[in-house]
Amino acid sequence: MKHVTTANFPAVIHNSGVPVVVMFYASWCTKCAMMKPIAEEISGKYHAQYLFIEVDIDESPLLAKTYTDDLVPTFVCFKNGTVLASFGGLISSSILEERLKKIFRKS
Repeated sequence: MKHVTTANFPAVIHNSGVPVVVMFYASWCTKCAMMKPIAEEISGKYHAQYLFIEVDIDESPLLAKTYTDDLVPTFVCFKNGTVLASFGGLISSSILEERLKKIFRKS
């Protein structure tokens, strides 16, 4: 997963040729540490269909305030720079995979 900050976030989500999945996380968050390998697994499996990026909420608090409800990890799905959906918490790889397929199938 590509690490993104406030400085390059707009360019990444607007210029990606594929839908973007953003994982908002914190280095101190145990659930985030548990979700990261799951997100990396799905990222590797679907690298041609989705761009997975990560944003540290402590490093980019304005982004966190805009896109999360103080819950980490939070996933936000973008297509052409527009938010399609968001969800948070600890989930399995199969549920993450199904949610992404459902979200991006609608768009």
